[in-house]
Amino acid sequence: MINVGIIGLGFMAATHLKAYEKVAGVRVAAICNPSGRHLDGNFDSVLRSTGSDEKLQLDMSRVKDYRDFEDMLADPGLQIIDVCSPTMVHADHAIAALQAGKHVLLEKPVARTGEEAQRIVDAAEKSKTFLMPAMCLRFWPEWQLLKESIADERYGKALAVRFRRVAQPPAWGRSHFHDGSKSGGALLDLHVHDVDFVNHCFGKPKSVFATGYQKFSGAIDHVVAQYEVDCGAIVHAEGSWAMTPGFGFNMSYTANFERATIDYDVARDAGEIVKIFEEGRESRMIAAASHDGYVGEIQYLVDAINSGVAPTRVTARDGLVSIQLCEAEEQSILESAIIRL
Repeated sequence: MINVGIIGLGFMAATHLKAYEKVAGVRVAAICNPSGRHLDGNFDSVLRSTGSDEKLQLDMSRVKDYRDFEDMLADPGLQIIDVCSPTMVHADHAIAALQAGKHVLLEKPVARTGEEAQRIVDAAEKSKTFLMPAMCLRFWPEWQLLKESIADERYGKALAVRFRRVAQPPAWGRSHFHDGSKSGGALLDLHVHDVDFVNHCFGKPKSVFATGYQKFSGAIDHVVAQYEVDCGAIVHAEGSWAMTPGFGFNMSYTANFERATIDYDVARDAGEIVKIFEEGRESRMIAAASHDGYVGEIQYLVDAINSGVAPTRVTARDGLVSIQLCEAEEQSILESAIIRL
């Protein structure tokens, strides 16, 4: 059994806790929060902040609780540290965990700045343990479908791909999410998912041009970016925290190939979450997979640890590239210029 300690007990910790329950051979054995909140194992208020009436209560008779992160790192019974703390302390927490001989699952974005992300890469490449950014889209079956379709050209070459991830301002973690100097705004915290997926599908872009605006965090809260990629496809992505409260959240993509169009929208009924329109065939729908990207990423890391082979599907350096691309988009917005990469 692989034992996990989680640092930071907000919404992402609650999301990971639910995922760990679905992965065999791993269990949450410790939780840590310097503020003391949720150390009783009750995450109901966290879920309520998202509008959910779901309940989540850990059995604390089987879980150690810590207010001091160094004390948790000193626990020899823990093999993985799951970093779900605020973005501005990711680098310190991840590097300390590696130096303590722990494997690390690091929530996105991996760090607040490219410089901090580089520190993480340097530490990870020197470590005998593994660090994997939690870029969950790479493990979401409906998104893997897109990646594979682009890679093997089953529908011909990709001509245009549009990503969209838009939401109202987060109702949880306001002390850091609503302070762009700490979170990086929607550009870094939300849009980074699609930035990483563009890099995953097409390689690092040659250039980027972005427009965007601030609304409440002091950082970029709405961004639209277009990327120049090697294959010549038109690729753009929109990310936002600036929607009016009540809008909720939506993520989607539309990919146009030489012989087909694939359209995914999380807002659709689960039975038709993906629609494929292919030349010479009736259009068809694909139902949502039985597991999500959070389960997929945790299972992948557990398998890597058990095999002793470092994760390759997403690496610390991938996490660095995603931050660098977001920073290039911010520069493009501020300068109204195409940024060569």
